[in-house]
Amino acid sequence: MKLDTLKYGFDPTTMPADPIADYWLPGVQEDLARQDWALTELHSRLDLAAWQDFTADLPRDPYVNRRWKRMSWLALDDAGQVQDLGHCPMAQGGAFNDADSMADRLRYYDALTPEFLARADVKAFVRAWARLWDIQPDEPILMQITGVRGEGHIDPLQGQGIHADGCQALSILVLSRDNVLGADSHLYADKAGTRELVTATLRPGEILHLRDDRLFHGVDTLGQRDPAQPFERFIIIINTRFVDAFQNRILRRHFPQAKLWEMGEA
Repeated sequence: MKLDTLKYGFDPTTMPADPIADYWLPGVQEDLARQDWALTELHSRLDLAAWQDFTADLPRDPYVNRRWKRMSWLALDDAGQVQDLGHCPMAQGGAFNDADSMADRLRYYDALTPEFLARADVKAFVRAWARLWDIQPDEPILMQITGVRGEGHIDPLQGQGIHADGCQALSILVLSRDNVLGADSHLYADKAGTRELVTATLRPGEILHLRDDRLFHGVDTLGQRDPAQPFERFIIIINTRFVDAFQNRILRRHFPQAKLWEMGEA
């Protein structure tokens, strides 16, 4: 199935009084329930240009060449407000990451900046995302800004190939896609990639939701559309309810109060 773009648009002048309650149109929830993935857009919900500015000072990823990254652990409190949980490393077991530089090791990254996390549209996005997935207070949510820039050709996944992230709820929002050739996203019913479900070229402002414990995903190699200019592609990754025992063990160590899905607490 070839899908260049799929959008659920709306008129921002007729937005409801509670934007969190109707942040996603019904088609998103229906698609998730029916096929375990949904693709929509958020151009009218957030200031995309302002979010793009936060890619400028991302530190280099110390574990992956030609990648930049920040990440933070968040959660909702009992009032439904977004809280920054503080530091905890990323941990993906080998069952969920095939790359030698990343699997079965603790990875430490700089946090998302306070200026980014303080934005009203960032908080609204996290709250609405949590509502979409029915995430409860104290469930750790991992939010990342990550991406690649440069020249030539590069694998955005750096050796992960077709994979799952080791969680139940996962969404990928494209922030920027400049001078990029390739980098199409693929969803599969199996890790071998014999049963492809969809191919999508995500544009800035588009977001892909998927049930990571039921599907597998991958991204094509990218290069320069104009060989005389560098490329850039940055994304937001947000996920929770980890089924990776390695990540849950590290989360418990850093956040004793957390509700972890694998342990039957969420």
